[in-house]
Amino acid sequence: MSPRVHRFFPIAPILTLTLALFTAAGVQAASLPEFTDLAEKAAPSVVNISSKVAMPEGGPAMRQGPQGPQGPRGRNPLEEFFRDFFGEGMPMPRPQASLGSGFIISQDGFIVTNNHVVQDAASIEVLLDDGKDTYPAKVIGTDPETDLALIKIEPKTRLVPLEFGNSEQAKVGEWVLAVGNPFGLDHSVTAGIISAKGRVIGAGPYDNFIQTDASINPGNSGGPLINMAGKVIGINTAIVATGQGIGFAVPSDIARGVIQQLREHGEVRRGLLGVAIQDMDANTAKALGLKEAQGALVASVSPGSPAAEAGIRQGDVITRVNGQPVEDSRTLTMRIGAMPPGERVKLTVWRGGKQKEYTVKLAKRSAEALGQMQPGQPGPQQPGGELLGMSMRKLTDQEASALGVEPGRGVLVQAVAPGSPAEENGVAPGDVILEINQQPVNNPAEAQRIINEDAKRKGVALLLLSRRGQNLFVTIPMGQ
Repeated sequence: MSPRVHRFFPIAPILTLTLALFTAAGVQAASLPEFTDLAEKAAPSVVNISSKVAMPEGGPAMRQGPQGPQGPRGRNPLEEFFRDFFGEGMPMPRPQASLGSGFIISQDGFIVTNNHVVQDAASIEVLLDDGKDTYPAKVIGTDPETDLALIKIEPKTRLVPLEFGNSEQAKVGEWVLAVGNPFGLDHSVTAGIISAKGRVIGAGPYDNFIQTDASINPGNSGGPLINMAGKVIGINTAIVATGQGIGFAVPSDIARGVIQQLREHGEVRRGLLGVAIQDMDANTAKALGLKEAQGALVASVSPGSPAAEAGIRQGDVITRVNGQPVEDSRTLTMRIGAMPPGERVKLTVWRGGKQKEYTVKLAKRSAEALGQMQPGQPGPQQPGGELLGMSMRKLTDQEASALGVEPGRGVLVQAVAPGSPAEENGVAPGDVILEINQQPVNNPAEAQRIINEDAKRKGVALLLLSRRGQNLFVTIPMGQ
């Protein structure tokens, strides 16, 4: 029988390890932030906003549409029910209510919220922190492009405002507190960190969101995102519906200027340059003789615009605004949009292998959308040419007029071979090639000559295309 083996472990190392673990846990717990004072300080400044939208006759519950259930004869079953029960004089739907949040920025009742919280509202009510005082509010101004709004109440006493902080100085990983009314649960607070900055989520031309994992839910819209100093560094605006811990806030550095303009003018007055721009890539930079793919490439210049009057041309690359580098087209859009109409702006432009400077006096940006011309019907077949997988031919004057192209200018792309260099880089049938490597193209023979003499030498072909009335650049590497 084998002897029983006893294993003895020294007590001192175990005690030492246990004490070390408890000590580490204590240090970690001690290093976590305390939010009680911050939540208590912010609470009186955060409000609950209830808005009612007067629905038109046959509102959502009564309206036929692709998203609603359809009964016999293609009518909404609810509409059938109300008509059968009440007759033709069926009751009108009640106004649709929505809940959101906001925060006070002045003692006399100015409140910041989201545009989508008050948009199309027939009436707006604001409930203060005490849960008792409710005030009617009026809209001072809205800015749909940043989803911000300013409203005003007439309080009985002086209110407690919050101050804007500096969102540019905020760092990823920094603790923040979100305050609002998720799902109507008034004055809820959630804590988290800044997950990222400068997020583009496709909400508009001025996307530049702070991403946070502080829980944000429906009803938080318009509430503040507060740093540990008690300053507002963001306005909670959007969430990813299918995700958790992914919320977005408009940075305070953007909101501050927007709110100031809404307070002064009732609208946001943005500067207009008058150019259509697009991003650069390595091949485009190579074609234009730039060392780096930075800047905003000017695809077109509106006639009579500030840019046109200052001398900016199609094919220019705007690399700096007032001496500050322009990384891409989004950077230029935000820089110009942050400037008021009438301001003089110094633009640094790359053209023809040289750097030039122009001073532009900005106009007022209009909300009118540019009309897009639709392509005309294919014209008669004419002898053409093939280039980089494209078959081309000259345009008739009728086609040029229908496509928004000056008669006699450009060649029409008739077909693009699958897998060809043209197809892989985004050229499509119906496009009109206006220039190759910034040289005008009026027939297939000119296109072939420029390719042979210039594009092969540079190793890249930069095509200026007209597509549905809009100009854009496409770059095709010659090695493909």
